[in-house]
Parts: sequence; C-alpha cells; structure tokens
Amino acid sequence: MGRTAENEDNEESDDTQQGRPLRSVEVLRTAREQLAELTGMTAEAVSSFARTQDGWRLVVEVLELARVPDTTSLLASYEVEVDSDGELTSYRRTRRYERGRADRPS
Repeated sequence: MGRTAENEDNEESDDTQQGRPLRSVEVLRTAREQLAELTGMTAEAVSSFARTQDGWRLVVEVLELARVPDTTSLLASYEVEVDSDGELTSYRRTRRYERGRADRPS
C-alpha cells in the first residue's frame, strides 16, 4: 500500500503529538510559510524569536511593496504568535519602513 500526502501529514502530526517537541528551525520555517500564505506577501527573515509559556513569539520581516531600486522597497515587521504545535495563532504589523533606511538612534 502506497503512502499518500494525507498519511505523511498524519505521521508528521503524530510525531508532534507523541511528545517530540518542535525544533526551533521548524517553528521559524512554518511561521514564515503560514504568514506568507495568510498575507500574500513574502516573509523575508525572522528578526526576533522567543519561547513563551504557550508557544513562541516571533518578529518576521515582510516585503510589502517591491520598488525599483530595491532600497526603496517597503518592508514591515510583523509580530507573530505560534502555539506549541507550530500553528500561527495571531499576527500584527508593528512597523513599516523602507529597506534602505536605518532606524534612528534612540
């Protein structure tokens, strides 16, 4: 009997349900993919990552508007919450900026 995508999905879920904790890289990868799918924008990088009581909190840098030259493209920082199963539970934009502009010193 051959394996199907559904079987593979169930096997992956079983690994997590059997107590195998998600690795950090898995959390980062799936959070970026889920945010990109929900927003329709390219998630370029994770600039912050922290374990929380309920899962993880990440800050993901997203390309919101591509421009020429690239240094004038608009990026945004999104705060993303992920549960202990690696599922994105919430996101919100916290900052919007041009790629070529550094933050002003405080």
